[in-house]
Amino acid sequence: MTRETTARNRKAWHDYEVLESLEVGIVLAGSEIKSIRDGRVYLTGSYAQFDDEGELWAIQMHVGEYPQARDNHDPHRPRKLLAHRRELLRLRRRVEEKGLTLIPLDVHFSRGRAKILLGLCRGKRQHDRREDMAKRDDERRMQAVMKSRRN
Repeated sequence: MTRETTARNRKAWHDYEVLESLEVGIVLAGSEIKSIRDGRVYLTGSYAQFDDEGELWAIQMHVGEYPQARDNHDPHRPRKLLAHRRELLRLRRRVEEKGLTLIPLDVHFSRGRAKILLGLCRGKRQHDRREDMAKRDDERRMQAVMKSRRN
């Protein structure tokens, strides 16, 4: 299965601890799919939310206008996300019980269809971010020492 990533939400990996992820479909207009293929999609600040009917929607996801389209779409409109009913019920239960958030991690194409990798996330606190930075620094130092010993 080929997977061509169009946009990635790098800030989500920095601000949130991703507990699990799920690939979901997305309902798009014609000009939106062309914009996504061109890479005109931005996920920073976006999230997913359930409505009263139990449907899942992507909120604040920016899909830029397609310049060649006659009837363009609204770049910030909510977009419906598609998943199996059982998966939606499980996600909704986890979000309501534990105070977790659904964050779009990336937009990619799978078998020619646009998909979103949706992460079930918990917000990181400031000390968690510091710990992550310290781990990365330690790993870099160890790699540098290992590299210098090989030479």
